[in-house]
This record gives sequence, C-alpha cells and structure tokens, in this order.
Amino acid sequence: MKQRFVLLFLLISTTSCAPPFFKKYRTPRYDISNLDKTAQQAYVAVDKFLQDCITHSNPLAINRYSRIDTIIINKSESVLEINFNEPFSYLAFRPENTAQIRNAIEQNLGKKFKNYKINLRTIEQPIEALIPNIFRPLADYDTTRLAREHDFVIPLVTNLSAKYAPELGLQNRHIALWHSHGWYFEQGLQRWEWQRARVFQTVEDLLPMSFTVPYLLPMLENAGAHVLLPRERDIQTNEVIVDNDSPADSLVYLEKSVGDTIAWQDLQPGFSVGNLPYIGSINPFYTGTCRSIKSDTLASAAVEWIPDIPETGDYFVSITYAPADSHATDARYTVFHTGGHTEFSVNQQIGGRTWIYLGQFRFTKGFFPQTQKVVLTNLSTDSSSWVSADAVRFGGGMGTVSRGGSTSGRPRFVEAARYYLQFAGMPDSLVYNVTEQENDYIDDYLSRGEWVNYLRGSPFGPAKNRQEKGLGIPIDLSLSFHTDAGFTRNDTTLGTLLIYSSMGSDTTRFFPDFVSRYANRDFADMLQTQLVEDIRHKYDPVWTRRSIWDKEYSEAYRPNVPSALLELLSHHNFLDMKFALDPRFRFDVSRSIYKAMLKFLAVHNQIEYVVQPLPVDHFAIEFVDSAAIELHWQAVADSLEPTAEAKNFIVYTRIDSGAFDNGRLVSTNKMVIDSLETDKIYSYKVSAVNEGGQSMPSEILSVCRADSSKGVVLIINAFDRVATAATIEEGSLLGFSDLWDQGVPDRYDLNYIGQQYNLDANSNWLDDDAPGHGASFSTHETKIIAGNTFDFPYLHGTSLRNLGYSFVSCSDETIESQKVNLNKFNFVDFIFGEEKETAAQRENMPKHYRIFTPELRQAIAEYTQHGGNLFMSGSYIGTDLISKPDVSFADSAFAQDTLKFRHRTNWAARSGGIVANDPLFHAIIPKFSFNTELNSQIYAAEAPDGLEPAGVHSRTILRYAENNISAAVGHKGNCDIVIFGFPFETILEQKSRDSVMRAVMRWFDQK
Repeated sequence: MKQRFVLLFLLISTTSCAPPFFKKYRTPRYDISNLDKTAQQAYVAVDKFLQDCITHSNPLAINRYSRIDTIIINKSESVLEINFNEPFSYLAFRPENTAQIRNAIEQNLGKKFKNYKINLRTIEQPIEALIPNIFRPLADYDTTRLAREHDFVIPLVTNLSAKYAPELGLQNRHIALWHSHGWYFEQGLQRWEWQRARVFQTVEDLLPMSFTVPYLLPMLENAGAHVLLPRERDIQTNEVIVDNDSPADSLVYLEKSVGDTIAWQDLQPGFSVGNLPYIGSINPFYTGTCRSIKSDTLASAAVEWIPDIPETGDYFVSITYAPADSHATDARYTVFHTGGHTEFSVNQQIGGRTWIYLGQFRFTKGFFPQTQKVVLTNLSTDSSSWVSADAVRFGGGMGTVSRGGSTSGRPRFVEAARYYLQFAGMPDSLVYNVTEQENDYIDDYLSRGEWVNYLRGSPFGPAKNRQEKGLGIPIDLSLSFHTDAGFTRNDTTLGTLLIYSSMGSDTTRFFPDFVSRYANRDFADMLQTQLVEDIRHKYDPVWTRRSIWDKEYSEAYRPNVPSALLELLSHHNFLDMKFALDPRFRFDVSRSIYKAMLKFLAVHNQIEYVVQPLPVDHFAIEFVDSAAIELHWQAVADSLEPTAEAKNFIVYTRIDSGAFDNGRLVSTNKMVIDSLETDKIYSYKVSAVNEGGQSMPSEILSVCRADSSKGVVLIINAFDRVATAATIEEGSLLGFSDLWDQGVPDRYDLNYIGQQYNLDANSNWLDDDAPGHGASFSTHETKIIAGNTFDFPYLHGTSLRNLGYSFVSCSDETIESQKVNLNKFNFVDFIFGEEKETAAQRENMPKHYRIFTPELRQAIAEYTQHGGNLFMSGSYIGTDLISKPDVSFADSAFAQDTLKFRHRTNWAARSGGIVANDPLFHAIIPKFSFNTELNSQIYAAEAPDGLEPAGVHSRTILRYAENNISAAVGHKGNCDIVIFGFPFETILEQKSRDSVMRAVMRWFDQK
C-alpha cells in the first residue's frame, strides 16, 4: 500500500534583477501530527538534513528556502520517494554531492529504512539526472540531451584570407548572443530612456556590452564561430549605405559583366533606405529591389559598392542579399580597405534579407574607388547557381526607427533590440511587435528569443509559426548576458546567477528535433561553474555562486536551441562593480564564457576541443643589421587550461598610419624581416594560434629606419595598465572617484556614463531617475572614451622619425628579463603613461602594474651608470615611487640619486597647459597643452605629477601653466635625463609633439 503525504507552505521567492533576501533561516513547522510513526520519522530525518545543510553547510550548502515538498512511502515495495521543492534544485549537482546527500539522508533515516530503496527528486527529476553530462562517466550520459545529426549546412560566412582554420574550436558553429537591454521608448512616459538605472558610472543597458563587444565576440570568432546579435554591434556612429536602389550622389553602385551573354536581373523584394525615419512596422528589406546573376566557374561579372567615407576610422562592413535554394553557397565578396583586401565566402542560401557582418576594417575619409570598396563576383564552384547583390553598409550609424514621433537621437548600438530588429528586416508580428505597438519594453524582451527562432527557421521557428522558413541559419547556442540588481553591505559579492528553462513556450520539454531541454541546464551549470571557478582562482576566492534557476524567463525559454540567461553580478552592489568595471576582469570573464560555450558544444556534439591561447608577451623589435629587423616574443601558458598551448603565431603588419594586413603565419616565436623602406614606420602585433583558434592580439610595437639617421632610439612600452576608477570606502561612503583617478580603459570604453555623485551607501532607490546609492551623471553616456591603446610606441616614434631618428621598440618585460639590453642604445624613451601600482579588489590578492620593479630599477641604474640619454614620461612616475604607504629609503634614493628628481604632488594640474622654463625649450616651443579631458581620441591625464629637480645639475625645464608647479625636470651629467610628470603621448597635436620631442633630443645633444 502506497501512502502519500503532501505539505503545503508559503515560499518567499526571488526574481531576477532583484536583490536576494538575507533572513535568518527559520525551520518551517510541518504539521505531521496526522501521519503514522513511519512517515513522521521520515519527515524528521529529512528535515534535519535540510537544517544541517542550511545552517551549518553540513554536508553541503543548499538554498536557504529548500524544503520538503512531498514524501511518498510504498511500504509493500520498500520504496521511499523524497521530493524536495524547487529551491533545492538550484544546487549544482555532481556525482560527489549527490552521494553526500544520499548518505546523509540515509544516515538520518536510521535502521527503519535500511532496506528501503530511496529516491531523491526535485523539479520532477531524480537529483542524479540534474548532473550535467560533462561531469558524468561517459556510460552515464543522458543521450537525450546530446545534439541530433542534421544535414550539414555550409557556414554563413568564411574568411578566406584568414591565416588559420580552427579544427577543434567553434568552426562551423553559429551562436546567437546579446547583451542586456538598451535605450527604448517608454509609452507611459512618452520618452526614450534606459531600461535600468544609472548607477556606479554605468547602466546595465551598456555594461554587459563592455564584455561582449571588445572581448567575447572576438574570442568566439577567433575560435571559428559566426556570432549573430539582435543589437547593433558597431560603435561607429557614422554610417554609409550603398545600394542599387539609392540615388547616386557620392555613393557608387557599379555592375560589370563580360560580353552580352550574361546580365544582371532584378529581384523583388530587396533593401532600400526608403523614407527616414521608419515609422510603424516598416520593413526596409521589403521596400526596394535587389539584383542577381548566373554564377560561373570563372568570374565573368561583378558588383562594386564604393562608399564616400565621412571620417577616418574603423567600420564594420555588413551585406545583404536575397536568399534562395538556387543561390551560391560560396558567393565571393572582397573588402578593399586601408590594410589591403580581405576575401570572404558567403552562403547565400541562408541569412538573406538581413544584415550579415563580414568584419571590421579601417577606412580613410573620402572616396577612393580603387582602394576602398566591396566587390562581389559571380565566381562559384557551382555554375548552375545564382549570385544575389543588394546593399552594403559601412558603420553602425544612428537610430532610424521613430517611436512617439521621434527617433532615439542616439547611436544605434545603444538602442534596444526591438529597433535594430526592425532595421534588420525581421518580421514584425513574429519577432518584435508582439504587443502591436503598445509596449516597447515587453516587445523588446520578447523579441530576442523569437529572433533566435526566426534565424533558424522551420521547425524551430517563432512561437506564432513554428513552420516559418526563417533565415535557415543553423543556430547552435543562445546566450542572454545580463547583470542583476540587489545589494548587500557585507564583504561578499552577490555573485553569479544562471537561469534556464526545462520547458519551452510550447509547454514541452523537448526542442523541435526532440533533444531534451535539460540540455539548457547542462549549459547553464557549465557556464556558471566555469565563471565561478575562474573568478575564484584569479580575483576573489569567495566569489558567490548563486542558484541555477529553472524559470520561464522569456530569454531562457523562448529559444528553440540550447540557451541560458546569465546574471553575472549585481550592478547595484558596490563590491560587484569594483570587479565589473575592471577591464582585466572583463577579459577573463569573457574568456570563461567562451570556454563554457566551447566545452558545452563539444560535449553536446561529442567532439574534442582545444582552448585558444592567451595573448603573447615579452614582445620586442630589434635591428639585426642595416637591412633587417627581428621580432621576438614569448607564448603565455594558461594555468587554468592545459589545452591552451600556442602552436603557431600570426604576425600582422601596418605601414605608417594605415591598417593591419591579414597577417603571416609563423611556426616559431621570432621572425626576421628585411627589405623595409626607409623613413616608413612599420608596426606589428602578434597572435598565438592552436587547433582551437587564435588568441587576442599582443600590444603593438613599431620600428623605423631613417634614411639619414641621427641615431637609434629604443622606445620601451611600459604602459600596460588598465584599471577601474579610484574608490572611496570610508564608513557609509562607498563609490568611485574620478577626481582621484579616472582609471584606464582597455583600448576604449563604451559603457562609461559619467561621475558617481551619490556615495551614501544608506541612500535608498526611489526610482530609476533617483536610484540612491551609486547614482551617476549622464554627461558621457553614448560617448566612446579612449584608453590604453597599447600602440603608443607609434606616436612617440612618429615624432622621432619626423626629426630624422631611427627607432626600435620593446615591452618593459623584455628589459626586466634582460632579453633586451638598454646599454646597447644611446637614446632610451620610456613610455609610462598612466602606469602605477594598482590594488586588487580584494586586499589579499596581489597588486599589479608597479612601475619600478626591482628588475627594471636595476636595468635603469646600470644604464645611467653606463652613460646615455634617458627620457621618461608619465603621470605617476613620482607618485608610484614615493607617494605610497610603504615608501622606503631606497625608493627615495632611486628617485633623487638615479633619476634626479623629487616628488612634489600627485595632482599637479587640471587644465593641461604647459609653459617652458628653460631657454632651449622656450626657443623651440614656449607653450603647449596635453589632454586632461575624456574623449574618443586620446586618454586623459587627469592627475599629472609635480616633479622637482634633485641635485645641482638638474633643473625645472617645464611648468604647469595654471600654477607654476614644476612639470618636468632635466639633468645633465654622465647620463642626461629628461622626465615629464605627464605622458608625452597626451600632448595635443602632432606639431606640438614633434616640437617637444625636438627639444628633448636637443637637450641630449647639448654639451
């Protein structure tokens, strides 16, 4: 006889983007008085297990709201089934902890249940069934979660100019990915606004984008994946669209063919810019025409799209075409850009009538029909197919969808998905217009998952029509990347939450190809595990691992492919944001996400994987002889990933102010290059390669051999720092202080909105316009902020080249490791920028970016004793050496006796004006300015040093104009020295930089 006992009680639930509750656990009072003794004993035993776990983490920690749901006792068959409630399922289950759970419960149950078979279940599943496949023995895999075999689909885009082809990465994979919310039109208030509050100098609508665009997208693409986004990815606010339907003006669309036997034909519908702005549900991909032509095994026809570029810069190039089963799977596009030309093969049977990104390229302002264009030929291996030509787009542009009578007035990349999806040709009723124009907020979050389904198409189509053909792109995986709300005043982070759904919008637990939706849980668990383990290893040993929720959140349950919703951390919690605003953390978190995707898809498809390498370091360029240079570098081992070993390298070249080429593949960590032209600056960057893909690039180093050289200068890039703004942590005052230190973006920052003005941790949220603690100004939102480009040897070198000097360059690591010897050079130029020792977010974690390491200090001391000429510039040369709690006598002695300066102040000036205080400098450039304001061109030196001369042979050569504090010192002696308290590269205008460098070199020349 089977007895069933059901307990009902109230559970306090939490929701995504809301703070978890921090209440002391109180044991629920189960009413078990009406149960028999056996049942009572079972309830008491299981409840004791729960209390031990919740209050003492014994034998493991579980969610504080875990309870008994039901216990079913079948005495006749000696079966005890224990069903836990949903919060119990939030645990990451493993063979080890499921065994711990079982052993602890069996021990509590005692002898009475010794011969019972005990089934432990939660969310209608045995707890062992919630163990991801990757953590099980192969024999125990749940095969219903593994991918089904489908007909192979040729990838959407293949870069034919790439110097590597991953074999064990993400090749042939298509991933749908998006970053949180975006700027949207709020019908209730009749205004455009963010979907979340402005806190801690950013907003959630932008914060995840600072992970995805600079880091995660390139990592996935370097592994071979094609990544699609429902929001604009290009931060270039200029936009040029060249289309067969557009008026000529300065934009040129040209069709060419050989002879009269082959001709271009009209197809309908196609894209046209049409009448702007777009109102209602206008679909620009159905307002124009496109063109098509028969393919050929020898190119006999072509189309050229020639833009008139409004401003020199980096532009993503995206294309569109008509899809058809008769179209070529290998349509050949070639992008001509400043760095040369790059060729692509595009499968035109899928992905039509939307924007398909080819890549990001540098273009020069103006109209250059031979060197800046996109060309499509009718070349194909299948001469029976057709090739389609429609529009080509350069850049991301501004929003063009009108809501409430106006466009957003903002760059398209900050807008919500709902508006980009309209611009990108998605069908309104199936994807982005579910509420029929009534509520853009709802339409926006509903649209993202349905967009995934439309990309893939029948039978995986949108909820309203599963058989919609869609775009036919075989999406393998979907991820929604958010940050959460919630805060705490304790010393732990709120941490990482993952949300998945075991049920689809069709209320089934299987995808249309009958793969179990519990594959979603596998992905969510693997992603959370990878993130938490990596973060604990590198940043925070006690980073909080939150729950794994099975919830019907739209972005988690609508996609008909494996998917998850990531809430990485809390944007309302100060400690979490100390990590989130750190570019190093963003890089490592993005790498963790990439690795989780790679590993999940490998297990899902039962294939091997290799993790792409880390970027190389110890990079240097040296002259070998009068005609050749040698580049050498060092691969970096990844202590977290044994497969991430570099096997080969790609060296990319840039000439003068152009762009980098497609690279050269080399098998060793050095390369000799000869036949360089004199007076041209050659710049190089290096990526490591293995079977899993390509690393992110190294810093950029430059070299030039002057025709009639006055000497050779060694430029040392010692500016490696990227960092958050300074923090204030005094009692209830918590926050970021741009006044002290604005931090340093990695290359650029796209999510900074303005200074934090509310530092009161006791200030409560009232409204998104009055968010309380963390509230920040909006002075800089939508602006791109320049940071450390890792390309400053080129700026220094340009001035040296203009003065007739040759130069080589290296990283500071090569000096510290003695791979490059300073004493070989008569002139040395140290770039310190905004380098300074920077504390970690946790006191017990190591600091980074100390300027004068013991190894560097020794090398400099030896150089000054040897003689020569030493030029240093940077904001914190004195600050990092002297203005610190643990300053030593040796530090002071090194500053005064070796470098010949005394440190006066950390914040010497604010305006950036400089006046000469030495006759030599005054004769060449009596005054100039360096940058102290945030902008998109060069980083701000907001806190320059005041440096004063030490010794009778040293003197002040420059002063800050606003207060006459000493800005630079010069020393004449065995080793001539010039040290600036501000970075040379921040000097405004090339002419001024050349003049200042001329004065520095004259200082060295004078006796």
